[in-house]
Amino acid sequence: MSATSNKNGATPHWHPGMLLKATRMLLLTLSAGALLWAAPGFAQSLESANTKSGSILGTVLDVTSDPVADATVVLQAPAENRLTTTTKDDGSFAVRDLTPGVPYQITVTAQGYADWNSSITVEPGQEKAINDVKLRILAVERAVTVTYSPKEAAAEQLKVEEKQRVLGFIPNIYVVYDPHPVPLTAKMKFHLAYKSMTHPTFFAFQSIWAGVLQAANTPDYQQGAKGYGERLGANLAGGAAEGLIGNALLPALLHQDPRYYYDGKGTNWSRARHAMSAPFVTKGDNGKWQPNYSQWGGTLIAAGLANTYYPESNRGVGLVFRNFGTNMALHVAGSLAQEFILGKFTSKSKN
Repeated sequence: MSATSNKNGATPHWHPGMLLKATRMLLLTLSAGALLWAAPGFAQSLESANTKSGSILGTVLDVTSDPVADATVVLQAPAENRLTTTTKDDGSFAVRDLTPGVPYQITVTAQGYADWNSSITVEPGQEKAINDVKLRILAVERAVTVTYSPKEAAAEQLKVEEKQRVLGFIPNIYVVYDPHPVPLTAKMKFHLAYKSMTHPTFFAFQSIWAGVLQAANTPDYQQGAKGYGERLGANLAGGAAEGLIGNALLPALLHQDPRYYYDGKGTNWSRARHAMSAPFVTKGDNGKWQPNYSQWGGTLIAAGLANTYYPESNRGVGLVFRNFGTNMALHVAGSLAQEFILGKFTSKSKN
């Protein structure tokens, strides 16, 4: 190692202490420079760590732990914009870019559920999970408007009665098993009469009854086929007249019900009284009980018409009232049969 000469011409000599001191000064200079160069980046990193945004993750369920899809999740903090998202099919949601240390008010809403509210704060860089979001199902209140049409109700009731059969084939359409029957319209009363008089069993019954009268030799028609035919014709005429007048025409004019109201409850005596009174008392279309003028008038008029086709020896006022009494007695017997016998063998609708 060479050295330059000083102004006195003498050459200086390096000793170990001077070399160590120079080295230390060099290291201090380099360290200071490094610190000055790294300080801005360190400060920036520290600031970034303190302001890194957070996130909220969660799942929205109902009280039965089933996921709630399309629920709206809203986070609102003071002096910040509102953050909104919706849940997926599995009820999950995520809200990111949240300011750390700021209290957020979280609200979850869904149609048909009560709102869910809470408050939450996240730390810098934190992904905070919410596992207790359960929505309560709201009670549904619906306003239902019911329109009642007596005519439509009567039509439905009539359809049921038209299917009533004794032993599966004999029509039993003039009895009501419904505890709250609806009044028939005039058209319905004529319809029932038509159905009754055009069914084959009507002709079968009149044929059998003509045979009974033939055996009893009454009225005073001759015996043989001609006499049976005359008795059958008289029965058909009388049955049609009473059915049309007593069960359709007068009930329509007087607003009365031609049907028998089955009781089926109480003691046998109370039921028997109800049945025996049916030919004399009926319900009006107003729902009130009243004298059965339709039954009386139909039976009396049919008995009077018999004067036009019965033999001369069987005509007169006496015949009219005798036939009237006989037919009223048959109506009483028929009502008793409806109350105690026919109801057991009649097919009724289950509706």
